[in-house]
Amino acid sequence: MSHSDAIAQRVETLSQSALLSGVTPLAGRILLAAIFLLSGISKISDPAGTIGYINMVGLPFPPLSYGAAVLTEILGSVALILGFQTRIVALILALFSVATALTFHNNLSDLNQFIHFFKNIAMAGGLLQVVAFGAGRYSLDARR
Repeated sequence: MSHSDAIAQRVETLSQSALLSGVTPLAGRILLAAIFLLSGISKISDPAGTIGYINMVGLPFPPLSYGAAVLTEILGSVALILGFQTRIVALILALFSVATALTFHNNLSDLNQFIHFFKNIAMAGGLLQVVAFGAGRYSLDARR
């Protein structure tokens, strides 16, 4: 058995352990949700600045867009952490991430915007994994 085969076998054994298979999805949900929760709180702390930024990119009804963004980020992150309606919430947050990337971070010649654009796309990819594989053992969804 090669060294890489031994490592692959060890990783497979670890991934099948009850503790790891339960804790890993929970940790992933918390890590994915953190950025949405912090972003939502940040928007609440500076509504005028956020509404101004929304207006600057030309979205209609900036106060309504602001409210929708805050609700999506805060409620979505809490639901994701708790594992409540996880697949639906993860899909909504994935679509929100892509829409945000396309709307607010589309100047890819600016390195900062380039990084934010692909950060959002990567987050959407992680969220789609949650859509595909669910919340895991430690979630409200698993209790139903």
